[in-house]
Amino acid sequence: MKAVHFGAGNIGRGFIGEVLVANGFTVDFVDVNETIVDALNERGSYQIGYAAPGEEKIDISGVKAINNGKNPEAVVQAIQEANIITTAIGPNILPYIAELIAQGLQARRQAGVSEPIDVIACENMIGGTDFLHQEVDKYLTDQDQDYIDRYVGFPNAAVDRIVPEQHHEDALFVSVEPFKEWVVDQTHSKAKNIRLDGVLYVDNLEPYIERKLFSVNTGHASVAYSGAAKGYQTIGQALEDGTILERLKAVLKETSSLLIAKWNFKEADMAAYREKIVERFQNPMIVDQVNRVGRTPIRKLGYNERFIRPIRELKERGLDYSALLTVVGLAFNFDNPQDDQSVALQEKLQKQSLEEVIQDVTGLDDADLIHEIKAAVEAAK
Repeated sequence: MKAVHFGAGNIGRGFIGEVLVANGFTVDFVDVNETIVDALNERGSYQIGYAAPGEEKIDISGVKAINNGKNPEAVVQAIQEANIITTAIGPNILPYIAELIAQGLQARRQAGVSEPIDVIACENMIGGTDFLHQEVDKYLTDQDQDYIDRYVGFPNAAVDRIVPEQHHEDALFVSVEPFKEWVVDQTHSKAKNIRLDGVLYVDNLEPYIERKLFSVNTGHASVAYSGAAKGYQTIGQALEDGTILERLKAVLKETSSLLIAKWNFKEADMAAYREKIVERFQNPMIVDQVNRVGRTPIRKLGYNERFIRPIRELKERGLDYSALLTVVGLAFNFDNPQDDQSVALQEKLQKQSLEEVIQDVTGLDDADLIHEIKAAVEAAK
């Protein structure tokens, strides 16, 4: 069995690649990072280490890589021969690989391949595979569409594993937390014969996507923006501050109340889930930079993203969102000169009124909520 995986970064190697190889797949990583591509082809394997007592290391073998910038034809050929296609490349990069995926699927049609295949985007976004599917469709003919309707599935997925930015002497080594979760919407799967061990297949993915996005992603970013405001460098340092720890717990309590109201999660289960998240963030063996977790604040403050969406939906239900508001105020004040979106946001705040920036960034038209956010931003200065 052969997998084609777009993105040979830390998530690709330290999570998706691990699961695929454990299920007996060989993996063709697709990336433009020449150092990583050359090392994978030279060695055909790499190691990941678990950031936990004992620091267990495991070997991941049966892998190689293709530089899609230099050798796109090889990517098309690999897709033609593949049994599964996955991505962990970043939401903003998905449009740039769509044409290549389309060409690979066209090659399958032209070669008469009738084995069903799934394309799964493992990204930190709601509807990541739907988005990729829309981008791929731009390059397909009606004949291609008929083929894809029969043989190609585009199931959405939710993925969760903390893999911090890191640098090692070995360019391929990745340190990851032991916890991992990969959930796939099986209703849009065409390759019904492939069910990966270590992956949960469900009929309704949305509760799991929202649980992860509104808990892990919201919580992680909350610590980052709270930590940045106090000058902390890492997530671990920030959580040693009792005020930030309590704010994290308050944020998670608020998003839990929404998830329970929307999806009937049990309070006891959500309480245990919250405790696990805090424990994961506090892992002393995971050193995650506040500036890394807080980057791209404009995206994170989007209408359907990790802060504004739960705030909107909590307000609709008459539930508390005060801790989330506090963090949103901090997020608007996040100032990282190394992050393009942070720079752009601070420039907007210099040139436009605060209300205009809030409306522009969040997409909100609720005057009362915009006023509340304005007050939070001003309080955070």
